[in-house]
Amino acid sequence: MDNVEKNTENCQNCDDNITAEQFTCPPNTFAYTVQPGDTMFTIAQRFGVSLDALIAANPQIPDPSEIQPGQIVCVPQTSVVCPPNTFPYIVQPGDTMFTIAQRFGVSLDALIAANPQIPNPNQLTPGQTVCVPTTPAPGPCRPNTFAYTVQPGDSMFLIAQRFGVSLNALIAANPQIPNPNLILPGQIVCVPTGTQPPPDGCPPNSFVYIVQPGDTMFLIAQRFGVSLDALIAANPQIPNPNQIRPGQRICVPRSPGACPPGSTRYTVQPGDSMFTIARRFGISLDALIRANPQVSNPSLIFPGQQLCIPPR
Repeated sequence: MDNVEKNTENCQNCDDNITAEQFTCPPNTFAYTVQPGDTMFTIAQRFGVSLDALIAANPQIPDPSEIQPGQIVCVPQTSVVCPPNTFPYIVQPGDTMFTIAQRFGVSLDALIAANPQIPNPNQLTPGQTVCVPTTPAPGPCRPNTFAYTVQPGDSMFLIAQRFGVSLNALIAANPQIPNPNLILPGQIVCVPTGTQPPPDGCPPNSFVYIVQPGDTMFLIAQRFGVSLDALIAANPQIPNPNQIRPGQRICVPRSPGACPPGSTRYTVQPGDSMFTIARRFGISLDALIRANPQVSNPSLIFPGQQLCIPPR
């Protein structure tokens, strides 16, 4: 009888009317409802936290060795580092590994393999971090479209608006997305080129550049040695030059700078590097770099750039 009374006292937050949603845990923790057979040790082990950290996060539990089904335990959130080619997803109420795999269009086996930190894939709790493999759009993307990775806050409408295509055209280009109203960061969306200039549609004396993550119009202008005004003028199809996204096509004016006497002008081709160009023309890499001070990062050159090849 004494044990029953003691257990009842310890179960301060396992009232039938209290749920994980109603119980407020401290910042950087999430609420977990104790299941039959749970102990503080097994909960700590399940979520990859230390037993001491779990106990410290639950000062409302006077005796951590006695927890009861229905009690709410606050679990510290661990900083899961997802491997390359995956992105973190925070488990929502009702989620399972199967529904997460289905939502993001990956196989259940691939999702489980990307999460070795989860000992039991059948037991997910809201607040956990799951690493979701990124998958290219089935196909790949059709001709006259390009792959875009969904960013936080995106919707199909906003993506269509950003790239100047109709919402219907964007939805039609993505039959692999069963619910266009539900897209999540990390998903791949195929964007019709729409008003973006086709590969050969840039003005004379300019070339097409595909925007990379982290790019801005200023950085692109700086990289290719052109003025920001000239770059913006060459891209009237971009309504807001302050908002460009990876995958967009931008027309870059060729830099008019003349090569020194005795040098020849060379247009960078796909697959080129400063090293392969130097070797092709039988000159040293140092000589090629010195002849092209406008190239701020010799390790990063792009097709369409103009280089000066010094004489041998």
